[in-house]
Amino acid sequence: MQAGLRNSLSKIVVAPTLAMVLVFVYGFILWTTYISFSASKMLPIYEWVGLENYIRLWSMGRWHTAITNLLIFGVLFIGTCLAIGCMLAVFLDQKIRGEGALRTIYLYPMALSFIVTGTAWKWLLNPGTGIQQFMIDLGFADFRFDWIITQEFSLYTLVIAAVWQSSGFVMALFLAALRGVDQEIIKAAYLDGASLPRIYWGIIIPSIRPVFLSAIVILAHLAVKSFDLVLALTGGGPGYASDLPATFMYEMVFRRNQMGIGAASAMMMLATVMAIIVPYLYSELRGGRRGER
Repeated sequence: MQAGLRNSLSKIVVAPTLAMVLVFVYGFILWTTYISFSASKMLPIYEWVGLENYIRLWSMGRWHTAITNLLIFGVLFIGTCLAIGCMLAVFLDQKIRGEGALRTIYLYPMALSFIVTGTAWKWLLNPGTGIQQFMIDLGFADFRFDWIITQEFSLYTLVIAAVWQSSGFVMALFLAALRGVDQEIIKAAYLDGASLPRIYWGIIIPSIRPVFLSAIVILAHLAVKSFDLVLALTGGGPGYASDLPATFMYEMVFRRNQMGIGAASAMMMLATVMAIIVPYLYSELRGGRRGER
């Protein structure tokens, strides 16, 4: 009787959260899906128009710019975070003095919101008050670092800020994986005369390959849904040179009164995230089944 009461109590406790997730996550996903096929403008209009919003979306130059920017931003963001995070993890894995303090310093940016990160980097990259002005005050009159107001380079300021915030998190993932590597294998490699770089490159790094995949999935998800960082740092500008799909969707829905097109862009973002997560989940489940056999 007590066991049944405990099971019932656990279901009662979880039920409100489950109901909220079903309504406010999956319910609104379904609602957004329908809106993307409707004639909605400033307000929802449930008149079915089929693929018209998707056709209009993919005929817009700004959407193509946003997709291209996402590709560039995602590749640079993910690649740089993986490289820096891996190097920091290998550095801390050497049991150096002050490891705890350094680990905290590297992880601290992840505790900040993207709004705070974007605002701080906007101050630093402002040509009139930030790094450029600081170097000019030091006597380097020809120094220029005005990427944030340059159409060709504003996107890369997003990469700088995003990498600063997320590389410490990747470092923590890799460091945990490194500490889980079988030390007997490493000792055997030492006895065979292998150098430390060769041990890391040939033995340790390949053994933590699943962590690379997990990090890529997490970072790709952050890249696709990047909104607050863009809004705080560049606002999508100059013009829409640093526009991403999330800011494009916001612009369509709340400033252009094109709810149908905004919903269509949201569904494209969801499809991108699903294209990343579903293969990852499939590989994890298949690996788990193999392990059970």
